[in-house]
Amino acid sequence: MRHLSGVVRSGLVGSEGEAAVAVNAKKIAVYAVVVFVAYVIITDPKGAAEYVEIAFEGISNAASAIGDFMTWVADGAQ
Repeated sequence: MRHLSGVVRSGLVGSEGEAAVAVNAKKIAVYAVVVFVAYVIITDPKGAAEYVEIAFEGISNAASAIGDFMTWVADGAQ
């Protein structure tokens, strides 16, 4: 246990250290994804455009499915 400003604290150093490692790992992962996306766009712009089209089509289909589900629920789930 540690006394910090009159407050007893225990285990903060370990949990804060783990949180810092998790934040650094997240930053590294985001950086890697950004670099990969940039690489794909530079090396194959036509393919990258197709990937974006596929992604937006998937998002559109998901939104449509959620709308259909909400309509089904609003109609009494019949």
